Amino acid sequence: MRLVSVRLPLRPLALASLVLNALLVVTGGAVRLTGSGLGCPTWPRCTDASYTTTAAMGVHGAIEFGNRLLGVVIGLVALATFIAALLEKPRRRGQARLSFALGLGVVAQGVVGGITVLTGLNPWIVGAHFVISMVMTAGAYVLWKRTAEPGAPRLPLVPGPLRTLARVTAVVSAAVILVGVVVTGSGPHAGDAETPRNGFDPTTISQVHADLVFLLIGLSVALWFALRAADAPPATVRAAGVLVLVELGQGLIGFVQYFTHLPVLLVGAHMLGAVFVWLATLAAVRALSASPAPAPATPAAEPVPATSAA
Repeated sequence: MRLVSVRLPLRPLALASLVLNALLVVTGGAVRLTGSGLGCPTWPRCTDASYTTTAAMGVHGAIEFGNRLLGVVIGLVALATFIAALLEKPRRRGQARLSFALGLGVVAQGVVGGITVLTGLNPWIVGAHFVISMVMTAGAYVLWKRTAEPGAPRLPLVPGPLRTLARVTAVVSAAVILVGVVVTGSGPHAGDAETPRNGFDPTTISQVHADLVFLLIGLSVALWFALRAADAPPATVRAAGVLVLVELGQGLIGFVQYFTHLPVLLVGAHMLGAVFVWLATLAAVRALSASPAPAPATPAAEPVPATSAA
């Protein structure tokens, strides 16, 4: 009996993992913004008697259960991605390890999600849930990009000081997201009317968040100008420009939502915008280096015809 080998498509699976983890941020936001955080009041079951939502639990139960179901789908995709990385020939250890880490992230999400419910939507645990999603989104993005590249180490395209500036920009971008989580934990959209907030003054922590946003935009603009002045490759300059545009759009949404008293649609858009800012940051940093181009194939020498002796 002949065995047929099956190879899973690693690149599409990595892209699916990226999209689904970004979508989880949106559905998680929907859970909180609709007051459905305790739509399934226990964990791992949705009710004491059922793993799924019931008609009696209404729309809140359906929204929370849908978010949990998406987590299961992400777990299955992570498993398929890991298997695909193992089956690659030649196998690349970095991709296998990264896909395995994504699987561990799914487990961490499940555990933290359960603790979130069992602690009555503690804002710090809810924030940790969001941060894990952003880490997994970053991991899926890097894996997706690596699947299109050879395994050789990436080479820098710009001088060291510019790479340092980009890393500082990335650190500030992460800080903006983390402080944004704290802002969310101090605001009104807790996921349930009875959920306590984290105790920070919303106005004060929002000002800290806004100050970091201004710093981030300033660093990103400086990076864009510096790359242009250093005659960096067009793709590298373009990545920095996209980062600035995404940040400006996200900042506009943030200011409008603040001065319109946090309407749920704008808050949801701002959460999705955070994902785009993070991905644009990663893309800008990654654009500062590139994999070496493969050496051109050497054409085979034509055989020399034998000459007959006179």
